[in-house]
Amino acid sequence: MSRNPDLASTGNEELDHVLRGGLPRNAMYLLQGVPGSGKTTLALQFLLEAARQGERTLYVTLSETRDEINRVARSHGWSLDPLGILELSAMRQLAEPTARQTLFHSAEVELHEVTSPILAEIDRLQASAVVIDSLSEIRLLSGELLRFRRQILALKQFFAERRCTVLLLDDRTGEASGAGLLESLAHGVITLEKESPRYGRTRRRLSIDKLRGVPFREGYHDVRIETGGVRVFPRLVAGEHTGRVVLEPLRSGVAGVDELLGGGPDRGTSTLFLGPSGVGKSSLTMQYCVAAAERGERAALFLFDEGLDTALARAASLGMPLKPHLDAGLIAVRVVNPAELTAGEFSHAVREAVTVGEARVVVIDSLNGFTDSVPDEQFLTLHLRELLTYLNSQGVATLTVLTQHGLMPDAARTTVDVSYLADNVVVLRYFEAQGRLRQAISVFKKRSGRHERTIREFTMSDHGLVVGAPLTEFAGVLSGMPSQVGTRGPP
Repeated sequence: MSRNPDLASTGNEELDHVLRGGLPRNAMYLLQGVPGSGKTTLALQFLLEAARQGERTLYVTLSETRDEINRVARSHGWSLDPLGILELSAMRQLAEPTARQTLFHSAEVELHEVTSPILAEIDRLQASAVVIDSLSEIRLLSGELLRFRRQILALKQFFAERRCTVLLLDDRTGEASGAGLLESLAHGVITLEKESPRYGRTRRRLSIDKLRGVPFREGYHDVRIETGGVRVFPRLVAGEHTGRVVLEPLRSGVAGVDELLGGGPDRGTSTLFLGPSGVGKSSLTMQYCVAAAERGERAALFLFDEGLDTALARAASLGMPLKPHLDAGLIAVRVVNPAELTAGEFSHAVREAVTVGEARVVVIDSLNGFTDSVPDEQFLTLHLRELLTYLNSQGVATLTVLTQHGLMPDAARTTVDVSYLADNVVVLRYFEAQGRLRQAISVFKKRSGRHERTIREFTMSDHGLVVGAPLTEFAGVLSGMPSQVGTRGPP
């Protein structure tokens, strides 16, 4: 895809997507965030991409040495040879030799003695892409806000005359003096945030606070720093992905299940399987994946609550040929650790399963595990709504699992109520009869068509899943302790 020559790439495809193509050229941008949020890494990505495009670049480091910058680059497998690097952190000669002052403690050193080497190097290299890391040192040398403002204005004018695209890096440690001033002078502002939860890995996110003349994608976007640079996971906006979907039933391969659902859940809809632990929800969704693979379709299974080996053993015990389809690439299984994966990253993984992996059936097992990725219940609902709406628009049949608390009558309680988001709701229950613990299945809801309103017995064996005839001989099955009102059922 050809790039807009008026836009400078950040070197990060996902961030360019958030920016609607990249940063408008010949302007000054503020990249701010707390230490460790990824500012330096993102700035290096920006310059390396500019160098790949044949531009002359300059990285000005005021707070770190050249060796420290090279160490960061090596950790990502980068070489900084294509970049111009100006190290000013050791410019002690700017102060009076007898005073033995350094750049960081010399409040009386004229600012032009610090900035003039920067300007001279830009002119010498004729650089069109520049990074200054960071403004904290210039702020300290300025001594007062008015002087700092004049200096930034002078730099902005200099860059504009030379048609440079510039990133100014700034630390947001506490209430930095002049923070609002910088945001008002910059053409755009990118903010990186970092949060360390009580358990799990550090979580990072990014927001575009300002970008003049560009309808950028607002809100927070999850960020991960990994080998190779900063990776951005753009917030999923379902409204940007629309399409016409032909509703057709998704067959499970189990006759009784298909009859209950009026042929099956339609493609382009979401189905919630609700019930207590061990009642058969995961096995039923796995059956849909196997049936899809046997038709030559691809399916993606996201497991929050069990490992791959456990899933394979469970499938084998039920006579489901999961492993052959897994080896053939028709079923993709990903084990998700919610302590290591944010909701934004998970949505991105699901999108890739659909767009790259061509999955036509997606299973999320379970929403209880997904909840751990989004501690705030309100945001869980919003994330899930966007994800399900997106999948529906792509004609994907989405199957989700929600485990209820308890095993018997209290099973109606769940950690979060998302049943109203699903197009179809299938409820599985335990019930006691004739001295045995048995299972029942029923369909409570199907938005896109008719469904059977009976309650049937559901059994699992090494021969697979079986749905029997309606339980007409019992009343109160859903309570868990039914009474027998007809002829005696099968033993």
